[in-house]
Amino acid sequence: MTDLAIRFDDIAAAAARLHGVAHRTPVRTSRTADAATGAQLFFKCENFQRMGAFKFRGAYNALAQFSPAQRAAGVIAFSSGNHAQAIALSARLLGMPSVIVMPHDSPAAKLAATRGYQQGQAGSEVVLFDRYTEDREAIGQRIAAERGMTLIPPYDHPHVMAGQGTAALELLQDTADGGPLDLLLVCVGGGGLIAGCAVAAKHLQTGITVLGVEPEAGNDTQQSLARGEIVHIATPQTIADGAQTQHSGQLTFPVIQRHVPRILTVGDAQLVRTMRFFAERMKMVVEPTGCLGAAAALEGAEGLPDLRGKRVGIVVSGGNVDLQRYGGWLAG
Repeated sequence: MTDLAIRFDDIAAAAARLHGVAHRTPVRTSRTADAATGAQLFFKCENFQRMGAFKFRGAYNALAQFSPAQRAAGVIAFSSGNHAQAIALSARLLGMPSVIVMPHDSPAAKLAATRGYQQGQAGSEVVLFDRYTEDREAIGQRIAAERGMTLIPPYDHPHVMAGQGTAALELLQDTADGGPLDLLLVCVGGGGLIAGCAVAAKHLQTGITVLGVEPEAGNDTQQSLARGEIVHIATPQTIADGAQTQHSGQLTFPVIQRHVPRILTVGDAQLVRTMRFFAERMKMVVEPTGCLGAAAALEGAEGLPDLRGKRVGIVVSGGNVDLQRYGGWLAG
């Protein structure tokens, strides 16, 4: 795997940096979910991570490796919300300024939390943009050049990818007593999480199958795998705001090609039903993007292998959701 952006050693090193800083999130089960699928499902609950999502892992792993000069100048990032919060919190913990470029229509809770993490940090701010008419990458690069800040993208960075892979590392460690997992389902936006998780999973359990799950409206990675090259799409219209990416990363896609045989998709209605399942049965708040993997299993996504008798890991990626919209989805 030397030709790929990350190796398992990078994930192990990230786990050491995150030890005692990131939460070791719980792995939860549900007899109701098992009965519905005929499988044993193991939910890695990153909605209980610091700042409410797996993104803290990659952000802290990246910022912890900054030089003193980089820390003094600070970090800039662009994000729909979870990476924004992760960078802002990590920068606060490491004592550096942060500038976060966020869509103006980001969930209110994510905007408020990001600004909250920046309070008291000199040189820190949120810069808003229109995700449908402006280029967030261009804005981020411009500000980085103007202020001498280091740009940490939300997924296409080896330190970010390695940090995210620690979620799968922990999941496989915590379920090992019952035997290996047959399948791992991971949500896909730009591919940082599934790339890291796939490298970790395939190193620890060579026989495991790792599948990604995207929203139907934003299946760029599914298209990319089919064509053998990165496909760029328009910003997808989906409630899964964490997966509204337009293309896979230059670093993440080769890892996906190597380790992920296919990508599944689910629709927004299936995500709403899965949010309701988590709330009613498991007493958990999970955001739409965080439901992608679980929705594929519970709703039987096209292309999903027969789960009966299988041990299945599912990464529940986050729980940061606007409560007003969340209440409407559950009631609707």
